[in-house]
Amino acid sequence: MVISLPEKLEPNAGGVDELTPRQIVELLDRYVVGQRAAKRAVAIAIRNRFRRLQLPADLADEVAPKNILMIGPTGVGKTEISRRLSRLTGSPFLKVEATKFTEVGYVGRDVESMVRDLLDIAIAMVRREHAVEVEAQGRRQAEDRLLDVLLPPAPIARPAGEETDTDATRRATREKIRAQLLAGALDDRMVEVDVPDNRAPSFQVFTGQGSDTMDISLKDMLPGMFAGGRGATKQRRMSVPEALEHLTREAADALIDEDEVVREALQRTESSGIIFLDEIDKIAGREGSRGPDVSREGVQRDILPIVEGTAVKTRNGMVRTDHILFLAAGAFHVSKPSDLIPELQGRFPLRVELDALGRDDLVRILTEPENSLVRQYCALLETEGVHVEFTDDAIEAIAELAETVNERTENIGARRLHTMMERVVEELSFEAPERSGESITIDAAYVHDALADIVQDEDLSKYIL
Repeated sequence: MVISLPEKLEPNAGGVDELTPRQIVELLDRYVVGQRAAKRAVAIAIRNRFRRLQLPADLADEVAPKNILMIGPTGVGKTEISRRLSRLTGSPFLKVEATKFTEVGYVGRDVESMVRDLLDIAIAMVRREHAVEVEAQGRRQAEDRLLDVLLPPAPIARPAGEETDTDATRRATREKIRAQLLAGALDDRMVEVDVPDNRAPSFQVFTGQGSDTMDISLKDMLPGMFAGGRGATKQRRMSVPEALEHLTREAADALIDEDEVVREALQRTESSGIIFLDEIDKIAGREGSRGPDVSREGVQRDILPIVEGTAVKTRNGMVRTDHILFLAAGAFHVSKPSDLIPELQGRFPLRVELDALGRDDLVRILTEPENSLVRQYCALLETEGVHVEFTDDAIEAIAELAETVNERTENIGARRLHTMMERVVEELSFEAPERSGESITIDAAYVHDALADIVQDEDLSKYIL
């Protein structure tokens, strides 16, 4: 089977909210095999956010997001669906493991930190969008600043409108240097530019919000003591391209209205933010239990108001969580959804079960997605000049052996394929630099030679696979 490398996926110009549910499912199909029920539920939930924004304001406030609980064994696509959704959507997206809230102390990290992290993601997202808008203007300003370094301005300032032949010559020379700069003729030249001086010491303080801390700079607190305080700079020597990139970034940052960025990020977080709570089954514990179950139930009760809808205080203002969409996922091998406290269960009205993966699914996972493992390994080895082709029977053999090992040991779904593929191409990857220019065909016999001994030894496979 010849595996061609995929074309780059162009993001949707209007954002995933403007896609129909069918289109969202089709995009997810390019990366995740099967699990149609989960894809449909996610697609409808995303589309409903777009529909809510078309409603009158008073009615829109009453429409709550339909949170989704995805249930299924590990390695079947729960996290991959959410990860791909985060790349498709133009909305703030945060993936967080529910277990992180039980790792420190009695309850763990403050659950409100997930909302603060989501807002930080939104701010960074909006800032990047604004930076693109002012990039051309910032680039022009950066060129002018760099030209001032390459050709310092005349020492004598003249009134506006008064110009001599010398001034005209300098202006012509400046434009000539600009043309050389844009053509790359000055790329080998080194210049000295001013960069921010961040040498002032800093320390962390407890914010009073869970175990969160905040970096405090002494330069900000005592601006007169450290190299000129806020805005202090130092000179750094760098190449012309590096200087142009640095000055462009600095100019663009100065052109961005930070207050507008924060306002837009707050609005986007509240109206279209998505939080993916992974491993929620790990905090499931029956009410009235003792020991670790008590801590788990405590985490559930702390998460509950966030999912229900509350106001969370952040350093950039209050964030209401009423319309943030929550996706949760868990294998529920030991526990079950009914072990969650009833109040939290009710906040995830939509439940979808993901199917366990069989051999046919594993074959499709190896070949169909645009980021399939076979394509990845072929592309990696192609960088060494080694052309690799997997035959149909080789892919069937890998899938069959992965299914066998999953049945004999722990069923970790598609994640088994990562270890299997790495083992198949291990020797070839090691020798690739010395085999540049060769074409290698990997067939079923090649696969069995690489994996047969490990698959047959059940005890060894538990540790290696």
